[in-house]
Amino acid sequence: MTAEADERDSPAANSCARTRSGGPFTVVEVSGEIDMATAGFVVEHLDAATAVEEPDVLVDLRPVEFFDCSGLRVLCRAERRAKERGGRLRIVSDGPRIDRLLRASGLLGRFPPLRVLPARAERP
Repeated sequence: MTAEADERDSPAANSCARTRSGGPFTVVEVSGEIDMATAGFVVEHLDAATAVEEPDVLVDLRPVEFFDCSGLRVLCRAERRAKERGGRLRIVSDGPRIDRLLRASGLLGRFPPLRVLPARAERP
């Protein structure tokens, strides 16, 4: 699939998420406040990113200001979808808030955060 096709097949950017190609990865950048009211906007992007065979998805949570259990549910669902298709989903986070939430929920081992995007996924 070409980068142009990837862009065409990706959902439109919204106030909470946007998807882009980052070399061999699909990067879903999440921003703002992720809660029960906004989690659906993130689901659109993660569903599209995990719909392909062997997806390699990076969820960039660095711009997130608030993230609750609704966001965790979305991540768990997307990771399960990625694994069912032979792929993986990882998160990128450099803030202590996400670490505390993952630790408190028992998900830190499942989602050990990368502190930076891998080099091939950096913005051009």
